[in-house]
Amino acid sequence: MKNRPVVSAFYFPNWHVDSRNEKLHGKGWTEWRVVQYATPRFPGHHQPHIPQWGYEDEADPSVMRKKIDTAQKYGIDAFTFDYYWFSDGAYRERCLLEGFLPACAGTDFKFAIMWANHDPIYTHPGSYLKPREPLWSGAVDPKTFTECTDHLIETYFKHPNYLRIEGKPYFSFFNLKYILQTNGPDVTADMIADLRVRAAKAGLDGIWVDGDIRRLHNDSDIPGTIELIRKLKLDSCSLYNYSYFPAGFPSFDFREVIEPSVAFAKKVSEAIPVPYNPAAPCGWDVSPRSVQSDMYEAGRGYPFTGIAVNDTPEVWEEFLRKMREFLESGSSTARIFNLACWNEWTEGMFLEPDDQYGYGKLEAVKKVFGASK
Repeated sequence: MKNRPVVSAFYFPNWHVDSRNEKLHGKGWTEWRVVQYATPRFPGHHQPHIPQWGYEDEADPSVMRKKIDTAQKYGIDAFTFDYYWFSDGAYRERCLLEGFLPACAGTDFKFAIMWANHDPIYTHPGSYLKPREPLWSGAVDPKTFTECTDHLIETYFKHPNYLRIEGKPYFSFFNLKYILQTNGPDVTADMIADLRVRAAKAGLDGIWVDGDIRRLHNDSDIPGTIELIRKLKLDSCSLYNYSYFPAGFPSFDFREVIEPSVAFAKKVSEAIPVPYNPAAPCGWDVSPRSVQSDMYEAGRGYPFTGIAVNDTPEVWEEFLRKMREFLESGSSTARIFNLACWNEWTEGMFLEPDDQYGYGKLEAVKKVFGASK
């Protein structure tokens, strides 16, 4: 593939024991419990999905090494980890510290961090009565911002396997809009500028700062979005999963996602003054995150949403080929192409092999993008 960007899969780290989760759900709990207890919500709905590798502990380096080796075999260059840090510190970090860092030693497989700075919600599972009940605040003030990014600089950004663009560690924000609402544009810009200064003092060549385009500003206000990009001095924008979400319930046809997603990537790439890193989601089914004995009805919001059907490896391959055509066009400015996701089993976005399609979706990635860089 000419002009091949870094192919990175988002990685959701909730498949290991975490002390916060144990306080919520009991000793030894992981989100595999949610996967195991999922049930079909309509005729033909495939649940539960059973992982071919079993319900493994991602904080085990041998387990993580298998993931790394498999990702590289099927054409994936990096994992971009969903990263959680709140006013009282880290959450779900053992996956990275104890699993990934030892496992990547001796490989050229890359990793990056996307700060998932949102209010965590109770969806393990969420009830019909309280489908999005907040657990605690994900607001980021300057103190929390500095504590988190100091930790990232020392623990991750200096790592030899950390993903760099133009020599700078790539660092993305899931929800810059939330930080802007909490602190205002001037303070937010100062926080990001200070991050760059601290990174340079630590011996890094600065930071490549990225923000999710859908959670930066109003989609319809392109001039306002551009103004914020320049105000914050972002190096790029990206997308986590869907740019277009069909309205069908209890299901929608995954094929409806393809053309609007490509059109959105083209529109944004041509509109904003920095590179745009598009995404392709490989499915959608958040029904496991709802109480299985509750009725699955429209209008309740997440996790009571439409479920993708026809998200087969063949349709996924078609989606990837359309995105490749865009990436090879003169319209694309992408440095990274995001696959959503490697392992978000309880949102129906996973490339890891299961009982339904096996390695089919990974095979599609390799067919379209070839070997890992």
